[in-house]
Amino acid sequence: MNQRLPRLIATALGALGLIGMLGVIAGSPAQAQSYPNKPVRFIIPFPPGGTTDIVGRVVADRIGQFLGQPLVIENRGGGGGSIGAEAVARANPDGYIIGMATVSTMGTNPATSRSIGYDPLRDFLPITNLAAVPNVLAVHPGVPAKNMAEFLALLRAQPGKLSYATSGTGGIAHMIGELFKATTGTDLVHVPYRGSGPAINDVLGGQVPVLFDNLPSSLQYIQAGRMRALAVATPKRLESLPSVPTFAELGLKDVNDEAWYGLVAPARTPADAIQKLHAAAVKALALPDVIERLQQQGAQPIGNTPEEFGRQIKAEYDKWVRVVKQQNIHLD
Repeated sequence: MNQRLPRLIATALGALGLIGMLGVIAGSPAQAQSYPNKPVRFIIPFPPGGTTDIVGRVVADRIGQFLGQPLVIENRGGGGGSIGAEAVARANPDGYIIGMATVSTMGTNPATSRSIGYDPLRDFLPITNLAAVPNVLAVHPGVPAKNMAEFLALLRAQPGKLSYATSGTGGIAHMIGELFKATTGTDLVHVPYRGSGPAINDVLGGQVPVLFDNLPSSLQYIQAGRMRALAVATPKRLESLPSVPTFAELGLKDVNDEAWYGLVAPARTPADAIQKLHAAAVKALALPDVIERLQQQGAQPIGNTPEEFGRQIKAEYDKWVRVVKQQNIHLD
């Protein structure tokens, strides 16, 4: 009996081990399918009130509904979006932190700054492009220029006297401003802010006379007459601003590119998480109320594949690298 006891114990332990292994094997699919089992942090790399924040909040609740867990928005502004983008790039790639990607964070900032803390092509996984958004050049009503021709005449008569506000150094609004200056041969002084919201506030208050911005954050003030739009960057005139010409109509084709806003995750985020985040976002963008709310802001929903969005990011980055080289732009 005593001699048999060790063998019985060994047999029992072996059986328990086999049961445990079977449990792990059986449990693996369930664990994979359990994502997400807690809220997902959604880092928006600009302060509240700007276009990035507006677009993010339009879609966040509905994405959370389809995902089965809420998206908890965290505004982390500064550096033209680079501070928030770096936070996403450095986050734990477990699917529970995602971020809003913009032309600024994926294109203009990395192209203009040697000290940026991330690589837009290596440090992120694309999920989907949410929306395309027009850019706008607007002025305070006190500026004595009713249209682009009068504005250019004013700038040429007073070189370096007027300043323009943007969401931050190296961001898309800043680079559009620099392209505008190069294309028109004019001179304005750049005044960077920590986001579109603060920049708009100072233009509304008359502290800065000119604004380059993404349209959604400025549209309500333009429609209310508190700012005057001189041109929009979009393929055709907007129904919301039918009297405002496009930059292309005015002979400024280089300044006529739209902005975009998409979702990215840190590199090495599990493929299952990317797939579920993408599916939830695409479903949210197909909802009539989401489409309507985006279109009211002048934005058009997209919802492309991760692969397509990845190609867009690379094309945007490559474009701004070329522009920076051609215009000899150095920001640090």
